[in-house]
Amino acid sequence: MKIVVFGVSGRIGSRIAQEALARGHEVTAVARDPSRVKLTHPRLRVTSGDATKPASVAAVVSGHDVVVTSIGPDLSKGVGTVLTDAAKALLEGLKKAKVNRLMVVGGAGSLIAAPGVLLMNTPQFPADWKPIAHAHADALALYRAEKALDWSYLSPAALIEPGTRTGSYRVGGDTLLTDAAGNSRISMEDYAAAILDEVEKPKHSRARFTVAY
Repeated sequence: MKIVVFGVSGRIGSRIAQEALARGHEVTAVARDPSRVKLTHPRLRVTSGDATKPASVAAVVSGHDVVVTSIGPDLSKGVGTVLTDAAKALLEGLKKAKVNRLMVVGGAGSLIAAPGVLLMNTPQFPADWKPIAHAHADALALYRAEKALDWSYLSPAALIEPGTRTGSYRVGGDTLLTDAAGNSRISMEDYAAAILDEVEKPKHSRARFTVAY
């Protein structure tokens, strides 16, 4: 497949690109500043682009099979509207370019932690994480309103951090997955594997799903 990855200079985006390359796909890595992309590979092309501008999106995704977006705000500048701006621009840009599949790296805060209670509204959810959790939830609402493009939105476990790739994880829907001890976690490496598993064998068309150990 020919896959576009937005946000490839980030920790999750870079792992998604690496996973795609390891599986034999052709990857176009998109970043506002291509010099920040440290990956090199014969099947990797690095280009500049802006996921918040429909025309830029259309230009870089044209001719590709799937688009993966892993962009997020520069938290040193505040959360802002980058996630909702990107959702609107990606949906419009993909349609212009006639690319039908979009895979979104989402947030965990909007997962259901208990009946009627979202994770981001639980007492243990860190207060400084709430602004980005709400921003991810707002973006998810925009994707859910989209009825034409074939999108999928993957929320991670409550804790996602660098680790090892085991290739093993559980899959859920809108409810937070926890283990027997009540923990909810996934490595960035296995999260990237889950993204590519969905890209290669779609099971969650126009839906949000989640993964955890």
